[in-house]
Amino acid sequence: MRIAVPRESAPDERRVGLVPDGVAKLVKAGHSVTVERGAGAAAGAPDAAYAKAGASLADSFAATVAGADVVAKVQRPSPAEIGSLPEGSVLIAILSPSAQRATLEALASRRITALAMELVPRITRAQSMDVLSSQATVAGYKAVLLGAAQLTRLLPMLTTAAGTLAPSRVFVLGAGVAGLQAIATARRLGAIVSAFDVRPAVREQVQSLGAIFIEAEAVSSAAEGAGGYARELAEEQQLKVLEAVGKVLPAMDLVITTAQIPGKPAPRLITDAMLATMQPGAVVVDLAAETGGNCEATRPGENVDVGGVTVAGPLNLASMGALHASEMYARNVYNFLALMLGKDGALKLDWDDELLAKTCIARDGQVPA
Repeated sequence: MRIAVPRESAPDERRVGLVPDGVAKLVKAGHSVTVERGAGAAAGAPDAAYAKAGASLADSFAATVAGADVVAKVQRPSPAEIGSLPEGSVLIAILSPSAQRATLEALASRRITALAMELVPRITRAQSMDVLSSQATVAGYKAVLLGAAQLTRLLPMLTTAAGTLAPSRVFVLGAGVAGLQAIATARRLGAIVSAFDVRPAVREQVQSLGAIFIEAEAVSSAAEGAGGYARELAEEQQLKVLEAVGKVLPAMDLVITTAQIPGKPAPRLITDAMLATMQPGAVVVDLAAETGGNCEATRPGENVDVGGVTVAGPLNLASMGALHASEMYARNVYNFLALMLGKDGALKLDWDDELLAKTCIARDGQVPA
């Protein structure tokens, strides 16, 4: 099987689809791998490391993917890149199908089999392929560092000759993978941490990390949907969530929001009126900026000052930790690739396997409705 690993062209994307370790394993198994020059440079994987792993190096996207059976990317390809993909090849990437219909149709027109890694179902045997979890781990960690860098105060309690500095108070909204990593990071840095989630099942996880779990009447088992994700709440429940969050915000120095609902806009959890109750110098880092934001004032990719409170809407935060993000993403891709290989090492797409069926967003020239 011929596998291509092109350089990412999306703005500020530093990750790479496969790292040298994964390439070496594929080459050892008898596959050929072609890597575009510079593809892994921003992720700490120089061309020399790929060459040592047994990969061939190419000078352009078109030369990299020429004749490939499988193309492993991080972000969806551009229109020009789609035009270079070999007809009938398999594309593995984060494809955002719900918002990119034109991309899907372009892929289908070239009879590309497109597999969206973010749609891997959250079942036991797919844990090693769970891109959302691996990348959310990096994003949650980076969110705290980003917020701490913008705060006017330090996170830990410090006893100095000039007196004792009180620890900062951090509030994390949403206790999924990103939220739990944010909690753990803030705790390691010495902050007093509280967290809120509409799913009662995460209470023990929050408390096990040393954080305080904020109660609300809206918290119920009905708030948890398929795969452990939060479910969209009814209007009455949403009002109760806003009430619970609003009571906590005035005392907080740093707020990390991570609440998202698959396939839908992010729930609004912090209004402008709630921001007005926060102390000047406080910071909100909205990890849901790419899907609309949890904060009413969020502007994707920008920092906004609202009455002295900084609201940050970072995009693609996982890319800021490109080395480890790429290592984890590449392992997800490698394990996913292994699922598609027959005993003879040939590509075998078993559409009766739910892992393939649920990730496939274009096949045989068609885009599923």
